[in-house]
Amino acid sequence: MDFDWQGEYVRLNTGYSTAEARPLIGITGHFASEACTLAEGYYRSVLMAGGIPVVVPPTEAGRETAELLDRLDGIVFSGGGDLNPLLLGEEPVRELHSITPERDGQELLLARMAYDRQIPMLGICRGIQLINVALGGTIYQDIYTQMEGVRIKHSQEQDRRYPSHTVTVEGGSVLEKVMGEEVQGGKPLYVNSFHHQAVKDVAPCLRVSARAADGVIEAVESNEYKSILGVQWHPETYVLRGSREMLPLTEWLVKEAAEFRAAKRLHGRILTLDTHEDTPMWFQQGVDFGSRDPKVLVDLHKMQEGHLDAGIMVAYLEQGERDEVSLEAATAKANRILTQIEEMVQAHCTAVDIAYTPDDLWRLKAQGKRSIMLGIENGYAVGRDIRQVEAFRRRGVVYMTLCHNGDNDICGSHRGGGGVTDFGAQVIREMNRVGMMVDLSHASERSFYDAMDISATPIVCSHSSARALCDHTRNLTDDQLRALARCGGVAQVTFYHGFLRKEGQASIRDAVEHLNHMVNVMGIDHVGIGTDFDGDGGVPGVASASELINFTRLLLRERYSEVQIQQIWGGNFLRVMRECQRKGDPL
Repeated sequence: MDFDWQGEYVRLNTGYSTAEARPLIGITGHFASEACTLAEGYYRSVLMAGGIPVVVPPTEAGRETAELLDRLDGIVFSGGGDLNPLLLGEEPVRELHSITPERDGQELLLARMAYDRQIPMLGICRGIQLINVALGGTIYQDIYTQMEGVRIKHSQEQDRRYPSHTVTVEGGSVLEKVMGEEVQGGKPLYVNSFHHQAVKDVAPCLRVSARAADGVIEAVESNEYKSILGVQWHPETYVLRGSREMLPLTEWLVKEAAEFRAAKRLHGRILTLDTHEDTPMWFQQGVDFGSRDPKVLVDLHKMQEGHLDAGIMVAYLEQGERDEVSLEAATAKANRILTQIEEMVQAHCTAVDIAYTPDDLWRLKAQGKRSIMLGIENGYAVGRDIRQVEAFRRRGVVYMTLCHNGDNDICGSHRGGGGVTDFGAQVIREMNRVGMMVDLSHASERSFYDAMDISATPIVCSHSSARALCDHTRNLTDDQLRALARCGGVAQVTFYHGFLRKEGQASIRDAVEHLNHMVNVMGIDHVGIGTDFDGDGGVPGVASASELINFTRLLLRERYSEVQIQQIWGGNFLRVMRECQRKGDPL
């Protein structure tokens, strides 16, 4: 009678709580003797860290697994028996211990799908091995017979609540940051291990963050700025002797899960628009937009995983010859690509539709559908026929990029340096008349300022970043950014590595730095996101549409408000679209 349940019932029904709901953390359950069980340390550590623990039972139901993941904010892959080597394409060695076939297949699926959905993960003992295998790594079935060198004792018989050996944590790792000063500078971390299997080859998306004295990998983490940690020891057992020394690991997971939950809920309230996607370039390779197709970075599954509501897919035209035959062929190709986009959408009409106005986007979101808008990349598509501007607008094209990486009959590109031609001025005025947005990504600085003077409506740069941070002619100078803001226009940060960093590997952090710089120069009312996915866009952290929720998580860390994040995720761009469409003639 040490728990007064009646008194607690009264307390919980006195007043009401306005606190934010705590993140829901799934913990994979053990299975033996026809029973699903969960060791006490797992759920107690999650509770102590501020999460709500739920048991994930073993099941072979794939679709139900996906639905469960959509409700979880984080997941712990718990310890247990050996992984079945047959699932890894290997025959079992003599030293293999007992396996749990009820768990292995489902949890491998669970880990892979959690990775696709950006769900924070913590792997413990068996869990680190499982995550590594699910993401493309390998394991030793038995470190004592398969690993070179002499092993210390990893399979212990002692009380699990106490450490059994030490590991060295890699400097600069997430694990080092999580565990704090006690492990910095190579100080040993005292851990408890009970295993004979271990990580062998680390998955491409992971890196080693700790090793035992004998070289056995004891911890891994994401090398893609994702919330993934795996440890070979059992941190959850320490809380059972009243110790908090390993609780930071679970606290890390719960914190990451809370941030992920906040980002998901935010995406449910706002509209998210990616203003530049080159996915139609890949249609000729038989892309299945309704499947999670590895050939493209944007499809319905990745949009759902990344919580992206809408994208502007462009009919891209490489700059070619400018004789009459070539110009007619360019116009025909643009129309053919637009038709392909329409056919792709029609084939999946229960899940996605074409949007022509900002109101359409909100209407489709309310219906639970994704949206595709139409754009043209390269005014080469109109040739020298001004009538094509209205024709494309009647098809639903919301913007046209005046040029690509070469001069055309409208203007000079960033590779040339010329300005807007007389015909180009007519095109811009016609775009104003019919309500089509003028896009100056790829244009030269001279073309940029010429178009600014000519256009009666604000202009946009659908996928350009800041030249002050990456000196590339495709990026915008601070003077251009300020001029764009003065005219009411917007610039959309792009995720192409060559426009984010001149040297080294660009990442999601570089994209955020470009956004922050542009906000500082232009103000929050004039920035947005145009990924350039499937046109060379995509860097670690935001490598496809499925990872866009990660960008929102960083915006929350940067203390952007919900209103500001809505502006960044398309609100500013749609303001310009509304103005252009309102001022244009009804068609």
